[in-house]
Amino acid sequence: MKLLVINPNISDDVTALIEAEALRSASSGTELVVRTAGYGVEYIETRFESLVAAGAVAEIVAEYTRDGASIDGVVVAAFGDPGMPALKELTDIPVIGITEAALCAAALQGHRFSIIAISDRIRPWYRDCVERFGLGGRLASIRSINEALHGIASVQQDFEATLLALSHQAVTEDGADVVILAGAPLAGLARELRGQIGVPVVDGISAGIRMAEAVVGLDSGPHRAGAFAPPPAKSRRGLTENLDAALSTAQNASAPAPAN
Repeated sequence: MKLLVINPNISDDVTALIEAEALRSASSGTELVVRTAGYGVEYIETRFESLVAAGAVAEIVAEYTRDGASIDGVVVAAFGDPGMPALKELTDIPVIGITEAALCAAALQGHRFSIIAISDRIRPWYRDCVERFGLGGRLASIRSINEALHGIASVQQDFEATLLALSHQAVTEDGADVVILAGAPLAGLARELRGQIGVPVVDGISAGIRMAEAVVGLDSGPHRAGAFAPPPAKSRRGLTENLDAALSTAQNASAPAPAN
């Protein structure tokens, strides 16, 4: 199995964190191709930044999946899942966001969950994401660091005590059964905090890798109809060669014949 893992922000240091945790989480037979967005911002906190990142992610997905490239699944490795669920329309292979993976993992392990985030500014967008997945009623809280970050790659080291305290508050004050450590800058921290909080701790990167492996393994078939069917053919201009080719490939996929 080969998974394409995409960092939707431009930080190579965060990509290194993502790759390290992805390698720890992947099964022995899984090969990882890890890429960083070609344009965008250092880290994504807002809906607009997510919109910009979505285009960068789509370009990478198109590059690796056009003309039947040998990628079995894609992991969008930023909390908030930039470009999702629209990216599911572009390709026949599974595209999994670490938010949807983390939420699914949390929902399987407890009734109510809390999200621990790296900034206050990011919280409204994250709440929107939870609502979009229909899990707003199971969200106990979103707690976040309310101090300026010294550097996106050093958040874990700079704020480990704060993140641990926020996790404890989510359990003792908000009633969380599961804690999700949100965002690629926190990749791997769940391994260190596991056992210190008293409830399961979910890492989005590890959840994304494991969920992608599971969905690829299910081999359920591509979308040919319904909400995630390929975009219809129409005139277009100004797209990159890869994106144009990927759209053509998606649009040329035939819909299932109607039953007699």
